[in-house]
Amino acid sequence: MPKNIKNIAIKTLSKAWAILLEINYDYQFKDGTWKRVSRESYDRGHGTGILLYNVEKSTIILTKQFRMPIYHTNKDEAMSIEVCAGAIDYNDLPESTIIREVEEEVGYKVKDVKKVMETYMSPGALTEKMYLFVARYSEDMKVSEGGGLATEHEEIEVMEIPFSKALKMMSSGEIQDAKTIILLQYAQIHNIFK
Repeated sequence: MPKNIKNIAIKTLSKAWAILLEINYDYQFKDGTWKRVSRESYDRGHGTGILLYNVEKSTIILTKQFRMPIYHTNKDEAMSIEVCAGAIDYNDLPESTIIREVEEEVGYKVKDVKKVMETYMSPGALTEKMYLFVARYSEDMKVSEGGGLATEHEEIEVMEIPFSKALKMMSSGEIQDAKTIILLQYAQIHNIFK
């Protein structure tokens, strides 16, 4: 533990969908002064995301779904275009989680996924670490229409689009989801379509 933090006091504010904590602590700044700081931390566990790509067709698979937090701040952008993603349940491994999510959300049964990075998406407020993957897909892997699970109240539109179009959608602001932007840029930087 860093030596410039002490007297940590944690109070649970909510245990509804996830855990919202108020964390108060004393923090020593570079000038030597100690100040009492208060922050909120939202713990919803860790998550996974994956960019599915088809080299022969130069396409990728994305999802489109309603996101209430976006709707709350900007109703016009509430239908979010994203890579397939999902929360890690219990003691599951990130790899097994994303393989399961791919089948549930987009209807493909992939076996081999490549982890490209781990990242905190909003470390000022969320404890969530995202495990990001890429994987090839082909038509022979399709096992269902996807769309998510009714038991999880999901209604997911599956989008197969050219990679070049996705890059334009990112540049125009049609795609604003951070994990999706990271994976699209990863694909571009690493030339996964060559």
